[in-house]
Amino acid sequence: MTTVARSPNMTVHEARQRLGHERSSRLTQLRAIEDGAAVADKELMTAQTAAIRRVLTEIGAAEDRVADGSYGTCLDCDGRIPVERLEILPYVRYCVSCQQRAT
Repeated sequence: MTTVARSPNMTVHEARQRLGHERSSRLTQLRAIEDGAAVADKELMTAQTAAIRRVLTEIGAAEDRVADGSYGTCLDCDGRIPVERLEILPYVRYCVSCQQRAT
């Protein structure tokens, strides 16, 4: 069983499954927004679509980190991102401390 770099409680397979589920959920949301485009507020639809596309980009970047072995490592402090955080946001780039400093 191969574990994700610096995240000993999550396997590469589990990380890929979580990312795949996130991607599927976001694509479903995107389709729902686009299907309702005729009746929706265009400004709201544009904002929602942009937000979903940003998350899809983050998911792609997380998949790249899984492939190169850096998944689960904070891109700022190089520390381990807790598995619990990755379970909630599998595409997250930063630990909580670094994320809070950035915002």
